[in-house]
Amino acid sequence: MHPLKLNQDVMPLSEFRSTIASSIEKLQKTLRPMLLTQHGKGVAVVIDVNEFEAMRDKIDLLEGITIAEKQIEEGDFYTQEEMERDFFARYSV
Repeated sequence: MHPLKLNQDVMPLSEFRSTIASSIEKLQKTLRPMLLTQHGKGVAVVIDVNEFEAMRDKIDLLEGITIAEKQIEEGDFYTQEEMERDFFARYSV
């Protein structure tokens, strides 16, 4: 995801409502998120669907890495030799 540009990508919710089509077009062109404000405070972030999916995939990967690191710290893993031994024993290869 491209970084937010505060001077270009912050928009009051009322302005977003009145310019939805052009705002979405800009969002898809720049691939930058858009911060929507109400009464001067951020209330929502709008991002391109492909950028959202890529961000979700990255989060899933990082969560998997975190789980794996915890399992390694706790000794909850198999060495390559153990995996090979179990595989060959199971499949008689």
